[in-house]
Amino acid sequence: MNTRYASPLARKLSAFVALSQAEFEMLERLHERRRTFAAGRDLVHQGQSGQAAYILSSGWVCSYKVQADGTRQIVDFQIPGDFLGLRSVLLRTSDHSFEPIVEIQAAEVLVSDLLEAFAHTPRLATAILWAVSRDEAMVVEHLVGVGRRDAEARLAHFLLELHARLALVGMGSRDGYPCPLTQSHLADALGLSTVHVNRVLRKLRDGGLVTFRNGHVTFDDYGALVDFAEFDPVYMDQSGPLLK
Repeated sequence: MNTRYASPLARKLSAFVALSQAEFEMLERLHERRRTFAAGRDLVHQGQSGQAAYILSSGWVCSYKVQADGTRQIVDFQIPGDFLGLRSVLLRTSDHSFEPIVEIQAAEVLVSDLLEAFAHTPRLATAILWAVSRDEAMVVEHLVGVGRRDAEARLAHFLLELHARLALVGMGSRDGYPCPLTQSHLADALGLSTVHVNRVLRKLRDGGLVTFRNGHVTFDDYGALVDFAEFDPVYMDQSGPLLK
């Protein structure tokens, strides 16, 4: 990879396509309108229309829906290199909200920017389509987790998936990774109560598998955790570039 253009998004897309210099430069242009957003204030809210999409450059975001009774279901978490609100730009209205978990930097991307990028660098358009398809595959996997995995396997699988995503953009290793999520975030994402999340984390730690403490996930036995969660990252399609 050309390190001069090694943005998180470039690192991520390079898992699918061997980007040319022109494609790296187009990605740089998509990052020109960078903005900083405070934690806890929605970047995009459910039902909003006419907004831009964003490319997350630093920080973490959660995407969520609010139910009629006021409860929140977190759909996913976004990390550097992810698009925010891309689908809602194309569909004109956002069907869910995006909230920064910490202060973030994100680049605003208009529909016209995307159309220009797709017209001039069609391989880049294919790579972005891969990224969107991969995100959809992860949402499907989350649905399977909520419906079919017990709480311990569900949480273990989720922490391993986060590791794979972060490692792709140079932010995680087999030892672990920084993680700003709270037990409340995990509960809202995994369909558990906060008390249950606390109990499960303690059980995984006592079992010598993984420790989540003080904003950091530490893999105490990565291989055993993979076996316990039956984690197979094939659905994330990170085996290397398909397009040269």
